[in-house]
Amino acid sequence: IHGPHMIAKTLVVLVLLVIIGSLFSGLFYLVKDKGTSERTVRALTVRISLSVLLFILLMLGYATGVLQPHGVYPTG
Repeated sequence: IHGPHMIAKTLVVLVLLVIIGSLFSGLFYLVKDKGTSERTVRALTVRISLSVLLFILLMLGYATGVLQPHGVYPTG
């Protein structure tokens, strides 16, 4: 049950949650600091970096066969 497929899926979900958290922290700093701080830019830079990392991890998972794409509509 706990193979490389499950670990990869769990990692993807965790990175997505961290990306969403970074997005909301950027929004929080934007409202709180009224654009006078670098914290908003730093939070959004972290979000973009994590998004790029997630994309690279997804491509590596697909290339190695750990992650398998599936269609939206079931066959049969």
